[in-house]
Amino acid sequence: MAASSSSSIRVGIVGAGDNTRRRHIPGLRAIPGVQLVGLVNRTPESTARVAAELGIPKQFPNWQALVTDPSIDAVVIGTWPNLHCEVTCTALAAGKHVLCEARMARDLAEARLMLAAAEAHPKQIAMLVPSPFGLVADAELKQLQHDRFIGELRELVVLGADDQFHDYSKLLHWRQDADISGLNVLTLGILHETALRWVPQPTRVFAQTQTFEPVRANPHGHGNRPVTVPDSVQVLTKMADGARGIYHFSGIDLHGPGKQIHLYGSSGTVKVTFGTQERVYIGRVGDAQIRELVIPPDKVGGWRVEAEFIGAIRGEEPVVYTDFPSGVRYMEFTEAVARSAASGLPIDLPLR
Repeated sequence: MAASSSSSIRVGIVGAGDNTRRRHIPGLRAIPGVQLVGLVNRTPESTARVAAELGIPKQFPNWQALVTDPSIDAVVIGTWPNLHCEVTCTALAAGKHVLCEARMARDLAEARLMLAAAEAHPKQIAMLVPSPFGLVADAELKQLQHDRFIGELRELVVLGADDQFHDYSKLLHWRQDADISGLNVLTLGILHETALRWVPQPTRVFAQTQTFEPVRANPHGHGNRPVTVPDSVQVLTKMADGARGIYHFSGIDLHGPGKQIHLYGSSGTVKVTFGTQERVYIGRVGDAQIRELVIPPDKVGGWRVEAEFIGAIRGEEPVVYTDFPSGVRYMEFTEAVARSAASGLPIDLPLR
């Protein structure tokens, strides 16, 4: 049964990472009736330090103790992806609502286990932290789709190429460690999640990947460790209606194009760029050049993840960004990319 809008909701946090500190904790504290009552981090020392820093009253010795504590109604999971599946499934089984950080899981098998757990406990809200890209322009882009601004979609271009891993002297990042990060490469999953708001899931992918520096300095000791997540990805896709897609992702491109999504259609073009500001550029047949779209104030969206989560718990609104079935769709895509790159063969979707 959904909680009423006046009821108190007691939240526990498993893993107070950067996004949890910057967004989730302030966002939850801004909502009347929400209490942050408990925290657990990777070590007792970190738990004590962060709990004192953030003013969270109860510390837990491990995540299992937190998610099964009867005094907690909802769990925010801010850990690395290697724990998302186990913590989510345990929390749902314990009767907790769950907001899980993206990436959903390390691979499709874990994501499907999470979806099965959510379906087995339909009274609990199961929500993923959504891709922040496209939230500002989403409503306006859907209106352009409704108005058939671009006509029939012909090509999709998704770019996520920068130099975040160009400096090989830096320590191995967790996103470069498949044991922690899984099969999701760079921003492939998060930008594909964004694209799926505006285009259908492809029916076929054909991918190649490359790792240009196979080892990095060990962040937890001496010596080097292998880089097990590629730093360059190219993907060709096919959609059911005949449209084609091109994805380019890289962490080693100096002065690369950054993050962008382009939709090319039979009568128009839409380009969305994600820099310091989200911008939309449009053009139709007969236009000399594309122009920046001014989004009406009532159509401008934004980050309201914590409000959506609590609103869903209280029965005031549905989960729109992002439910578990949507997460499984982007996990299926990243899995297909990994399988294609490993085999050198195209992979059909949906995966069996």
